[in-house]
Amino acid sequence: MSERRVVITGMGCISPLGNDLETTWEGLKAGRSGIARITQLDPEPFDCKIAGEVKDFNADGYFNVPKDARRADRYVQFAVAASKMALEDSGVDVEQTDRRRFGVMVGSGIGGLSTLEREHESYLNKGPKRVSPFTIPMMISNIASGIVSMEHGLYGPNMGIVTACATSNNNIGEAWRIIKFGDADIFLAGGAEAAILPMGLAGFANMKALSTRNDDPEHASRPFDMDRDGFVMGEGAAVIVIEELEHAKKRGAKIYAELVGYGVSADAHHLSAPTPDGSGPAFAIEMALKHGKINANEVDYLNAHATSTGLGDIAETKAIKLAFGEYATHGLVVSSTKSMTGHMLGAAGGIELIASVLAIRDSIIPPTINVENQDPLCDLDVVPNVAREKSVKIALSNGFGFGGHNAAVLVRSFE
Repeated sequence: MSERRVVITGMGCISPLGNDLETTWEGLKAGRSGIARITQLDPEPFDCKIAGEVKDFNADGYFNVPKDARRADRYVQFAVAASKMALEDSGVDVEQTDRRRFGVMVGSGIGGLSTLEREHESYLNKGPKRVSPFTIPMMISNIASGIVSMEHGLYGPNMGIVTACATSNNNIGEAWRIIKFGDADIFLAGGAEAAILPMGLAGFANMKALSTRNDDPEHASRPFDMDRDGFVMGEGAAVIVIEELEHAKKRGAKIYAELVGYGVSADAHHLSAPTPDGSGPAFAIEMALKHGKINANEVDYLNAHATSTGLGDIAETKAIKLAFGEYATHGLVVSSTKSMTGHMLGAAGGIELIASVLAIRDSIIPPTINVENQDPLCDLDVVPNVAREKSVKIALSNGFGFGGHNAAVLVRSFE
């Protein structure tokens, strides 16, 4: 693979902790939970009545034509908003950029579920003629990437990889690979999700995947804790600008960090359960380290996928031990920001890579909150409850999805 170096020059996000980058980061550093009782629908019929909702969001100001916002599914609105923020943060002038070499890879794990639910109800109540002609283009999981490219006139590689909760990691990693290969110079990459809806809630709840700590929502998402009882759904989007180093330097861009490694693998094991021995994710981690020419004991911080599920947190702990050896429990610092955001599904890897990059920038590792009785089978340094000041030069972000998809992204301080 080419030695072209790839750097992160812009970041944008919408999350349960805030509708911009710094508000979200302040919430993560403070150990603030974004989980509360669901307000977007009546949660009473559902076993799980809590989620990490995006609050007070208005999409109009993020679209070139305000009416286009109303023709976009909520997940697409989030994607467009986060992409615009990332572009503005990067300072890139699209007019002065070769747009054929400017790509977009913004995916979604589930896609336009709100559109599907609404239009299916129209079909049942009013018949097929009353289904919106916008149903299919609003609903499909690739349309966020397509609309972001349309909003900014970007003609480069455009796709949305769908790998459930590894979606953001794969979109960012494959964009990195395309730049390394020489087929593009700059990308908007990440993920978006908005599935806090009746079908989303019922589907996950009936798998027994969701927490039912309904009377104490802020303490419901508790990765690595003995009393975890499932994950909490979150929503939002996270998009980063990545570009080839010389391209960034030529325009005088600020550089957050260098993206140096990316690993992918499959569990080939089960629809939703992880490989019990952690071997699948371990292989992805090892591949990312190999790409980055990084020794395992050089990684300062690992933002874990850790969703707060019984099987998942233990399997990831085993994966980390397989990949890092003795260093996993003697030096490596690990935390799960899902304890605060909930599980943002297809957007999770994006927000977690952003947290990893900001840990490098600010020398602060966000905590895993709600660790009151740490599971002895998850015997890692998980930064319980309070953020930690620590110099971070190299960080890794894990993302794993239903279907056995594993993806790890490695970043380091830019030198």
